[in-house]
Amino acid sequence: MKKILRVMAISLWFGFLTFPFMGKHAGLLIILLLAGGGLWLAITTLRNTKTVKQWLERASSYQQGFHRNLNRIDRRIVLGILLVLALLFPLFNNRYVVDVAVMCGIYICLALGLNIVVGLAGLLDLGYVAFYAVGAYLYGLLSIHYGTSFWLALPLGALMAATFGVLLGAPTLRLRGDYLAIVTLGFGEMIRIILNNWDRVTRGPNGLIGIEAPSLGKKFVFSQPIHYYYLILLIVIITIFVVNRLNHSRIGRAWIAIREDEVAAEAMGIDTTRMKLLAFALGAMWAGLGGVFFASKMSFISPESFTFFESVIILCMVVLGGMGSIPGVILGAIVLVVLPEMLRDFYLPFMQVDFSRARMLIFGMLMVLVMIFRPQGLIPSARRKLELHPEKEEKIIEQKPEFVYEVASKSQEL
Repeated sequence: MKKILRVMAISLWFGFLTFPFMGKHAGLLIILLLAGGGLWLAITTLRNTKTVKQWLERASSYQQGFHRNLNRIDRRIVLGILLVLALLFPLFNNRYVVDVAVMCGIYICLALGLNIVVGLAGLLDLGYVAFYAVGAYLYGLLSIHYGTSFWLALPLGALMAATFGVLLGAPTLRLRGDYLAIVTLGFGEMIRIILNNWDRVTRGPNGLIGIEAPSLGKKFVFSQPIHYYYLILLIVIITIFVVNRLNHSRIGRAWIAIREDEVAAEAMGIDTTRMKLLAFALGAMWAGLGGVFFASKMSFISPESFTFFESVIILCMVVLGGMGSIPGVILGAIVLVVLPEMLRDFYLPFMQVDFSRARMLIFGMLMVLVMIFRPQGLIPSARRKLELHPEKEEKIIEQKPEFVYEVASKSQEL
């Protein structure tokens, strides 16, 4: 009975929220939600029956066998196929789709950088977009006033953002949790307000215009989305490689130890101060790179491009994909960039409602649902999965002897 009341309350609440956008059609939405809730209740009831439980156990065994066979495939083959698909992607799509893919690449770099700070080191950073702005404005100013090349500005932007990361990290070493989040949020707002009011340098709300695009010599200038696509693809590959190496290095394990228990990590001999500063610096570095690329692509930047909302979106990409998981963060970035674009043209003719006006509301609803039913993220890291679902730890431990046996037999064959 409680579940039925909950479904009715949720349906009525969403109907109330969407009423300003949908008017009388909100009633139809309530009916659809009630029907969906009823279907969900029926499915959950059937899942508890003996026959369905047997089917689910059989399906689970097939799934485990499939994953076992999938893990035997050489990872280099999978990565090679994905790389070929990524290289061919712009050849079969129009300019708009390629442009969206470029934005996906930028946000993948940003999310992977924030994943170092939040996902690995466990430091909640709500002012991450400030480092993005530092990289963008550095290239904008150098390009307009000194004609600095994009290729030179790229490492300079990363270095400057890393420096700002250390400046932010140093005074916040003793802070944790919500207190750290508030300080980083304040830092992000400070940067935005400085950019908005320092008219003599940043031109305030008018922003910087006329930023040069990247070029190779004097003959080839990056002017088409496909040019930027291949450039950001290269940057993304480098980012994935570096972050993956960090994740499996001693530094990465030290970050994870700090995330789990800072006092215990310090007792084990980890220099927590140095590791935290390193996490802030390396995380900010990728934001600086993304900022330089963003400024060169748009040729115009203003403080409105670096609001608190951007920090929240990047953090959502990390949380949605799975904190500490590189494939998860990439998937989270792609979903959160592509989904609003898909909702832009979403139209239900039988309801005569243009959902493009309420796309951010729908986007928020989907985020809430994902966080309720899959809090570990779309592709969680193994450690985070065990933290949120400790009941699965026993099953994983049971698989260990089989894995060890397979390795031993393979070594004997060699």
